[in-house]
Amino acid sequence: MLNSGAISPVNIENHQIQKELFGMGRLTGISQEENLLIVQGEHGILALNKMSEGIIRIKLFPELLTSRVLDMTGTIAVVKEAEHHFPEIQETKEAYLWETKHVILEISKSDCSLRFMDKAGNKVVNNSLLLWDEKMAVSGTFNVSPDTHYYGLGEKTGFLDKRGERYEMWNSDVFSPHVPEIEALYQSIPFLIVHEPQMAYGIYLDNPGRTFFDMRSQKDIYSIHTETGSFDYYFIAGPQIKDVLKRYTSLTGRMQLPPQWALGYHQSRYSYLSQDEVLQLAHTFREKDIPCDVIHLDIHHMNEYRVFTFDPVRFPDPAAMIQELRELGIRIVPIVDPGVKVDSNYKIYNEGVEGGHLCLKPDGEPFEGPVWPGPSVFPDFTDDKTGEWWGGLHRFYTEAGIEGIWNDMNEPAVFSPTMTMDEDTIHNNNGSPVSHGTVHNLYGLLMCKATAEGLKRNLDGRRSFVLTRAGYAGIQRYAAVWTGDNRSYWEHMAMSMPMVLNLGLSGVAFAGPDVGGFAYHASGELLARWIQMGALFPFFRNHSEQSSLRQEPWSFGPEIEEICRDYIKLRYRMMPLIYSLFREAAETGMPIIRPLILEYPSDPEAYNLCDQFLLGSDLLAAPIYRPGSTFRAVYLPEGTWYDYWTGEGMEGGGSIVALAPLNILPLYVKGGAIVPQVEPVSSTLMEGNGNLRLDVYCTGSANNIFELYDDDGESYAYEKGKYNLFKLHLLESSEAAEFSIDPAHLGYTGKWTQWTVHFKNLQITVRSQIEGLPDGGTVETDAGVLTLTFPQPKDNVRLRVIINK
Repeated sequence: MLNSGAISPVNIENHQIQKELFGMGRLTGISQEENLLIVQGEHGILALNKMSEGIIRIKLFPELLTSRVLDMTGTIAVVKEAEHHFPEIQETKEAYLWETKHVILEISKSDCSLRFMDKAGNKVVNNSLLLWDEKMAVSGTFNVSPDTHYYGLGEKTGFLDKRGERYEMWNSDVFSPHVPEIEALYQSIPFLIVHEPQMAYGIYLDNPGRTFFDMRSQKDIYSIHTETGSFDYYFIAGPQIKDVLKRYTSLTGRMQLPPQWALGYHQSRYSYLSQDEVLQLAHTFREKDIPCDVIHLDIHHMNEYRVFTFDPVRFPDPAAMIQELRELGIRIVPIVDPGVKVDSNYKIYNEGVEGGHLCLKPDGEPFEGPVWPGPSVFPDFTDDKTGEWWGGLHRFYTEAGIEGIWNDMNEPAVFSPTMTMDEDTIHNNNGSPVSHGTVHNLYGLLMCKATAEGLKRNLDGRRSFVLTRAGYAGIQRYAAVWTGDNRSYWEHMAMSMPMVLNLGLSGVAFAGPDVGGFAYHASGELLARWIQMGALFPFFRNHSEQSSLRQEPWSFGPEIEEICRDYIKLRYRMMPLIYSLFREAAETGMPIIRPLILEYPSDPEAYNLCDQFLLGSDLLAAPIYRPGSTFRAVYLPEGTWYDYWTGEGMEGGGSIVALAPLNILPLYVKGGAIVPQVEPVSSTLMEGNGNLRLDVYCTGSANNIFELYDDDGESYAYEKGKYNLFKLHLLESSEAAEFSIDPAHLGYTGKWTQWTVHFKNLQITVRSQIEGLPDGGTVETDAGVLTLTFPQPKDNVRLRVIINK
């Protein structure tokens, strides 16, 4: 039975369920209360906030509230406060209009449905109805066109475009092979980007319980369902996907600039079983001249899986091990799980019980569940005091010289039929108790918050690194993300591209898969191809489980080792570019690697293109992800593109066939691009030769700006102005190429003492003129490349090459 609206029964959990549903009914009143717009219906209330330009919050109260006390409390995911500037309300015969700078909201008098329009009055989307049942499970429906495409939703299997799919938001430990039919994995980010013809917008549902996004059941409608908690959503305006993403990350926060060592190559295995094995591994990297910054320690480094311990036999002197590794330029990142072993002789367990830091069963006893240590209890991170206690425990690691932590099993995973805590487990929530079922997806985020804040307190001004398996909206503020227990399958290599791309479109810029695959057995060919791809991913870690074939870079013989070495070095060669992109992500929320749809939103070929990606905006990678393949089709968007390896130019707007023997990753640079590079080093701790190379890809017509960023890579001194930011600008015509370097900010000594600018594809003649070369600079031409070398600029440099044909 439907009490409001005339739509068919909603699809819940893939079954058509006929039940009594309630809706807002006719609008009976509208008013302003402080910074809220209150919409009163016959059966419920909508409360609206203007969060900032382009973001409107809508929260449903699905029953009449005589006290009119509206609880607008949200989750920790949202960092932006509502604005107090209140737009005027206009009334028409059929609706009320609420007009902001970027959005016009129309509220229907007949059924309280909402219609979002742009400033020109063009419809963006209708939230046609909000319906709920007697258990207060809510369903919201949104009207769309036949040409709609969907992105985001965090870490999901399948292709880039989520059209025709349905997903559950419930953080889940899934060891079974990740296949497209899996609706829930470790990360639940209830943020959907909707791309309609000529425009885009976002919907963020701030509910950390079990929810569903359904783009499958009805052709012209997508729907959002909640089982528990509130229906509290944010409309985020475009008109482009980039606008939506910038606004979403301003709402939920952006990543902190990580330490530069965390951007290097990470080596891991489940597990490296002893101190001697770890040291031998590190020395092998150095002997074989393969860069590496990090070695991870999985659960076997602990004493019987007790967190914040080292096994005294396997790791008898961890501080000495860490010091020796540091001298080699390598850091250790140990795993920390939330499950605390039930053991009356274990200090951490006793502190948890005595300090009231544990999640409780309804009867008041600590919730216990089996995980790696056996019977275990779990910290209640919804309490600030518990977060501070847990963060403080990390002194055990920081005092030994550790600056990074790997949080695993934090969905939280429990070895039980439900694979997690009982949903009636109680969280104290700073004195406002809630059930686990209503906040489940927050657990991993809150654990990472406690970890990151504890490390920051303990590291004397050095930046930390936190890696997590589970998370929720806003996780980017505290941790990087890896995509969990994948397999050494070619299909999983292919699927890691859309997974990481959609994480980027969900605000999580620092992400990556287990390179080579975690479970099953890699081959040398698979490892080589995956290393090629992974070298350009934001997070670059090779990880495998104990029963699989080893997959360190040298594990499959000299040919594969050489390929792995070359591409790991490519990562370090491009570190100035990658670090600058991380700074952009921290400032704007833009991802490091990007689907083509982000840069080419009007190109239909890009709508679901997810077997190639962009590093920044100007480098296009098209990995080989099938065994035995030595060529593939590559789609090049509009513009001129150059083969990174050969320099060959080609026009975009169509597909080419790329030849790619085992040692070649198809990689292309867009005309007009400025690509900064350095000579690779063994570790970001190592000093380079001080030379910065800028490859400038001339096309005869270009206008491009790249912001090159540099700081000490380790401390928070950049927050006090100790950094360098250079704005590099290429302005090119058929007569001249003008390349300017604007030191927009100089607050750091810098590591690049000599700059070399390579003008590629510039048709130089003997009558060409070069203007603006700094004192001490030199000029060289060779094979069609003009090379200018000079000391690091301290003032504006404007190089002008006049081409006299």
